Amino acid sequence: DPLMPVSKRDLANEQALALVLSADPVLEDVVPARDVIPALEAHVVLHAGPPMEWQSMCGPLQGAVLGACRYEGWARTDHEARRLADAGKLNFHPNHHHNAVGPMTGIITESMPVFVVKNRESGNRAFCTMNEGLGKVMRFGANDRSVIARLRWLERDFGPLLREVLRAEGPIPLRPLMAQALAMGDEMHQRNVAATAIFARKVLPTVAAQPIRKPALVRAIRFLTGNDQFFLNLAMAAAKASMDPARNVEGSTLVTCMSRNGTDFGIRVSGLGDRWFTAPVERPQGLYFPGYRPEDANPDIGDSAIIETLGVGGFAMAAAPAVVGFVGAGEVEDAFRHTREMDRITIGNHPAFPIPAMNFEGTPTGIDVCRVVETGIRPVINTGIAHRDAGVGQVGAGIAHPPMRCFTEAFEAFEKLGSSGPSSSGAQD
Repeated sequence: DPLMPVSKRDLANEQALALVLSADPVLEDVVPARDVIPALEAHVVLHAGPPMEWQSMCGPLQGAVLGACRYEGWARTDHEARRLADAGKLNFHPNHHHNAVGPMTGIITESMPVFVVKNRESGNRAFCTMNEGLGKVMRFGANDRSVIARLRWLERDFGPLLREVLRAEGPIPLRPLMAQALAMGDEMHQRNVAATAIFARKVLPTVAAQPIRKPALVRAIRFLTGNDQFFLNLAMAAAKASMDPARNVEGSTLVTCMSRNGTDFGIRVSGLGDRWFTAPVERPQGLYFPGYRPEDANPDIGDSAIIETLGVGGFAMAAAPAVVGFVGAGEVEDAFRHTREMDRITIGNHPAFPIPAMNFEGTPTGIDVCRVVETGIRPVINTGIAHRDAGVGQVGAGIAHPPMRCFTEAFEAFEKLGSSGPSSSGAQD
């Protein structure tokens, strides 16, 4: 092995995987992002994927940035917001540099409410914005008045309401909820019907007991129960809180992060510090809504691949055969094929996430850079498809794969590193 003695690498990977498998993520709070992410202040914008600047951003990401500027009051119009960006007056950082994640464009600014998920085993926390619902939403690059109005409602009404629920209920454990949802046909990325229903059943009695006017209560309940993907953001935060303790395990080739910004795909690897390995991101393959074609699609985007990094999402398709039709992945047998293939590139299986249809075997967990390079099998990611132009929104759903170059370059970095210790180069949190 050109990298290091197998026994040492195996021990390092077992150590890193053990940190992932022992994670105990719980929903602890809902707060304005500025309260838990110190870097957030005026004109600071967090985004999905590896680092990038304004000029390189795709249409949906730029559209979301412009909308965020109006939402925060930094600009009154898109034109004013674009002038700020063009003049270099907006500071951009990846969510992952601040213990955060966000779906699709992944925009987080100071006033947005975020879920606070604590890993009770390791003590670290992760943050994610609240799911906006369906239709025109900022995560897909939409930014009209309805988008801004919904964001302000989340900030002023729904976020504080959930915070009061958590104060009354206490922290909500997420791992058992996710396991139950997998047994009911979810895979945690493109299908969160069961997880959202379980979460709603948990919180709605306390929501209904809050001293708020009936119209506000009805709106909150309809919003939560009317969005089958509400739990996606909670699953992302749980995955981020679970994966972060495995960062910086010397000698480990376990992938701790996969993410894309609509231009580049990036991965981070445990034994290589917080260095990004990037390559141009590919366009998803899938099914399109009526009136849209593959040429309309933006290349893949979002931090949501943190879910597959944990071993659910595309890795758990065998638990959710219904999702195959939605993402255009073929027949039911293909769901099992994808999960079995992911077994070949992972270090182990997650005992907390058993798949009933596979004799309750745990989902494949712990992507190994070496196994990806040796087998030529790339991780499978279930994903939404955004239109390439800002403001249009979601146009389909499908499957995406990271560019192999991300893994080969990480493999080569291990080869150069030898036994000299972990790398300190690259962006740091």
